[in-house]
Amino acid sequence: MNLWWKTRLNEVRMIYTVECSFTDPAAENEWNAFYSDEKLPALISVSGFLTSQRFKLSGGIPSTPTYLAIHTIANEGVLESADYHQNGGGNFAKWQPMITNWHRNIYGGVERFPDVTNDQRLLISNESGDALRALGFQVLRLWATGLDRTPMERWVAISGSLPDPAHRLKADGVCIYVPMGSQLQSDST
Repeated sequence: MNLWWKTRLNEVRMIYTVECSFTDPAAENEWNAFYSDEKLPALISVSGFLTSQRFKLSGGIPSTPTYLAIHTIANEGVLESADYHQNGGGNFAKWQPMITNWHRNIYGGVERFPDVTNDQRLLISNESGDALRALGFQVLRLWATGLDRTPMERWVAISGSLPDPAHRLKADGVCIYVPMGSQLQSDST
């Protein structure tokens, strides 16, 4: 039974998230240039990485990590591949002392993470989708299937414009993220 489950997980596209905060304001621009200009292109070149996009928290729960990268991957095994370890994973030795609140998760629930354009916002709740639905958003439910597995569930919406007042979303436990660039897509998406 466990073998069947592992096999099934390896046949389904998944969402891989990486979250962190960065503690050195003097090096933060260099960190962001590295991650956006080197790290993401290296990841999207890895076989099995289908989409990659970065976001920065613009409002929400204070303990939430500042940065969020969301990737669509072909399956869980991609993160164990030699290609990932050579070209995508790691490369953080210089930055490691400045990275805090680091979390990695694999989620099911959506076949491919949508592209969030620069004029849109990514809204995420770790509590429920109720606040997002009440405002009329179409909500995607994600559930953790691997790595840290916390939070166990997430509810995601994409907004072209935020409700007035947006602070209501924050009071309802919704974090608001701004895209840090366009979604990168592999040739095999």
